[in-house]
Amino acid sequence: MGNQPDSYIGRFAPSPSGPLHFGSLVAALASYLDARANNGKWLVRIEDIDPPREPAGTADLILKTLEAYGLHWDDSVLYQSTRSQCYDDVLEHLLTTEELYPCICTRKQLSGLNGVYPGYCRDNRNVPSQPHALRLRCHDQVIHFTDRIQGRYSFDLSELGDFTLKRKDGLYAYQLAVSVDDYFQGVTHIVRGVDLLDSTPRQIHLQNQLGYPNPMYAHIPVIVESDGNKLSKQNHAPAIPQDEPRPLMIKAFSALGMQADNQLEASTIEEILQWGIENWSPTALLQKSKILQTSIQ
Repeated sequence: MGNQPDSYIGRFAPSPSGPLHFGSLVAALASYLDARANNGKWLVRIEDIDPPREPAGTADLILKTLEAYGLHWDDSVLYQSTRSQCYDDVLEHLLTTEELYPCICTRKQLSGLNGVYPGYCRDNRNVPSQPHALRLRCHDQVIHFTDRIQGRYSFDLSELGDFTLKRKDGLYAYQLAVSVDDYFQGVTHIVRGVDLLDSTPRQIHLQNQLGYPNPMYAHIPVIVESDGNKLSKQNHAPAIPQDEPRPLMIKAFSALGMQADNQLEASTIEEILQWGIENWSPTALLQKSKILQTSIQ
């Protein structure tokens, strides 16, 4: 069903809801450096499963920007928009195990629940003709994992609540698509922002339900603006330029706890990346990870 994992396969998986900004550059660079420092593969996957939020041409712009910064990937780019049949097959399998169930709850019913689903539709067995979401059961168990940067974590699944794998509008949920495709691509190591840390137990739970191996995780600090808000597409973070990548690359090193010599900026982008590979160490982020944020100022 999926590829057998090599010794190290990492990935960068942006959604094409906007161009790359400095925060996404830092995330891409961290995953790239970790893969190359471990003599591994580095894959790029476009997570285009939410068409209403994806401006035309954004995916191509993201790929061109990565190339401008010297972040060249291995193998072909995988587009999640081509993977619907695989997602449907997984959903059908989970329905037969009764670990997945249809949910017809309205937004009004779910308002004020702090994101934890109380199980109103848990006894549903038959898929209704009316619009419905598909939710995965979260049993009374604790998910443990050791993050390579954040350390040891434990999450009580019952406190997370049954989560959605397919939305009521028919779109596939992030947790489903990312778990299925990480397995399909043989991903062994995931480096991403700490804002996705609470997604990890959900993905591990789904992986376990499907018999998938669990990747190793490393969650880096997120980049914030001077007002403390996360630098993100939703907050209209500016796109990074393509014409002169070297200054921002040096600043990205700094955000990752790497102190590059100022003279490095005069080097080629290939030389700058080689310096980064030789000096990459996740442990440099341990102190920053206690704060979980670093500023671009």
